[in-house]
Amino acid sequence: MMMLQDGSLQLLCLTASSGVPLFTRGASKQLPFSVIGSLNGVHMFGGGQGVVLSCCETEGGGKVVWRVFQDSVMLIAVSGGGGHSGAGSSKEEEVRLQRLLENVWNCMVLVLGQDELANVRNVERLKRDLRSCFSLIDQLLEDKQEGILGNLTHCADSLLPPNPAILQEAVDGFAQAADSEFGCCIIHGRIAAATDKWWRLAPQEVVLLSALMRSLSACGSASCDYPVFLPQGSPTVAHRLLRFQLLPGADVCVLCGPTPSLHRAESGLVGRFWSPLLETLRDCLAVGERCLPGSVSLRPDVLALLLINRETRRSVSCVRTSTNHPLGGPPLPSKARCWELLKLFYIFSTTRYFSQEEAWCVSPEERAQRGNAEDFVLGFSHQPLQCYLVTEECKSYGLQTPQHQLFLLIPLSVPTFALRTVATQTLSDITAATAL
Repeated sequence: MMMLQDGSLQLLCLTASSGVPLFTRGASKQLPFSVIGSLNGVHMFGGGQGVVLSCCETEGGGKVVWRVFQDSVMLIAVSGGGGHSGAGSSKEEEVRLQRLLENVWNCMVLVLGQDELANVRNVERLKRDLRSCFSLIDQLLEDKQEGILGNLTHCADSLLPPNPAILQEAVDGFAQAADSEFGCCIIHGRIAAATDKWWRLAPQEVVLLSALMRSLSACGSASCDYPVFLPQGSPTVAHRLLRFQLLPGADVCVLCGPTPSLHRAESGLVGRFWSPLLETLRDCLAVGERCLPGSVSLRPDVLALLLINRETRRSVSCVRTSTNHPLGGPPLPSKARCWELLKLFYIFSTTRYFSQEEAWCVSPEERAQRGNAEDFVLGFSHQPLQCYLVTEECKSYGLQTPQHQLFLLIPLSVPTFALRTVATQTLSDITAATAL
């Protein structure tokens, strides 16, 4: 059955008890109501037989993933298949879709709060309220901004500034003056500096707040006062998110209570703390998508990298564009393709070899049902520390230490025996020059 065109994706949201559609997002051609009803019905039938239906694959290569949250809301992701050719597989696509559903639910809690979603009293009112989530949900679905991998990794996409101490002092002082312990400076959609309490938020909350900041920044407003719920830390009590644009591409925000007012913070605090740092902010903006300061020199044979600090749940990633194509060899992957391959290799490594700090997007009920499904991982008597993959497009290498995970894309021209040297030197170069 081909429900959607190849590469398309549609998200369905229904009430779990009655199957009433709340919204659909994604593919321009909406699925017929009869198909939506069938997808809900087969899940309900399985539940009545004591079976948790979490995923299935269609004859046309598409995939359907179900997830029920708080016994109240059902989310269904329908993929048309064919959108992630190459190194992708059925497992990779399932992981992507499961994580998408988890992110969408947390997004809905972030904007509306858990009470309104878990106790649906008026379906029509909930439909109207959910519209305020659409811009953020569409951002998760489209996944268009290159270099933003936090939706997949649940690690904060970060930019390492040239002068971190100056920026850190400004963020700490600004947050304290705003009667808050939670402050953050975002450059090009990535966190450049944040208070200690900001980093203590749940990783999913940090990622979603960054996504919300990007969404608010795209609206073009210079400042805003936005109520948010923290899906894990405060799902039923709202906080205020005050956001201010410092320069195009540079924003600062704080999470606070009733005070200060938006006007007071904008007129009395923003200029006081940030006007003296305009040149510092411009230096941060100049780092751009590389996300690494000039003090870090990468080897020329590194096409792309993703480095995760396992303790702080921060990450940096970059793709290096090269005009030097190897003579007589296959052309190097495009920039967009490198980002796609990097995501696929991350999923490949963390679902087969490397430890994952948080369980992959499954509810406790599903985890109990699956039991020992991951036979491949259980077959190891030890914890793998390195892995590599060779495809027709490039070579990929993963390295795990107690503190870091590093994922690299490397040209096919580099000998396989040299991959480990490239990875260890890259990790050493970045950690020696930065605090990541």
